[in-house]
Amino acid sequence: MQPGFLLAASILAAVLGMALLEDGVCRAPDGKNGSPGVPGRDGRPGQKGDVGEPGRAALSSSIKGPKGDAGEPGYPGEPGMAGLPGLPGLPGMPGERGPPGQKGQAGNALEHPRPAFSASRLAPPHAGTTVVFDRIITNEENSYSPQTGKFTCRIPGLYYFSFQVVSSGDLCLSITKNGQGVVSFCDNNSRGILQVNSGSSVLSLAVGDHVSLTTNPAMGSSIYSGSEADSVFSGFLVSPETA
Repeated sequence: MQPGFLLAASILAAVLGMALLEDGVCRAPDGKNGSPGVPGRDGRPGQKGDVGEPGRAALSSSIKGPKGDAGEPGYPGEPGMAGLPGLPGLPGMPGERGPPGQKGQAGNALEHPRPAFSASRLAPPHAGTTVVFDRIITNEENSYSPQTGKFTCRIPGLYYFSFQVVSSGDLCLSITKNGQGVVSFCDNNSRGILQVNSGSSVLSLAVGDHVSLTTNPAMGSSIYSGSEADSVFSGFLVSPETA
């Protein structure tokens, strides 16, 4: 068939259908949808469009506005942790010498304690090793005991002790501090005549220390007791300890 004929027939059928509906005549049922047609071929490429107008320039983010007013000071922050100590600095230059101070008042040695003693021996020998000098010659501050033969320190410092003991035989004597011998002196008297055993020492004493003269029976302890000669034990403070 010719395409024109098909087109005319379609138009006529549509007109008749509408006329029948308008006249109240029953119409035939609608036909089924046709199957989709085959996709058509791609169209030809269109022509290149014209160049568009340039857009507006964007605002630059690097532009700085005017500086604002200073704000109110904030509250003080909490103290930070202490840092490590720094290295010691170099010694500074010596300062200028200051003017001499005022002259101090003269001291009075009589105002200070002066422990000192000296005692001789009258008692006969006894079994103990401590030599007791029972006759007091001098006993300042009452630091020496004629009953025990011991000097007890009440003022710390340096003390000087000495003895001269008469013997009629072999004799070894020791200056003893707190029961321990410090220095010893021995004489060998083979002829049995009177002779003097002497010695001395400087000791550093603290409060409560005691000093005495002791014999060594194994080496000889022959001390003479009589009116012909005296045995003497002495001691005194040389220099008190300063704070």
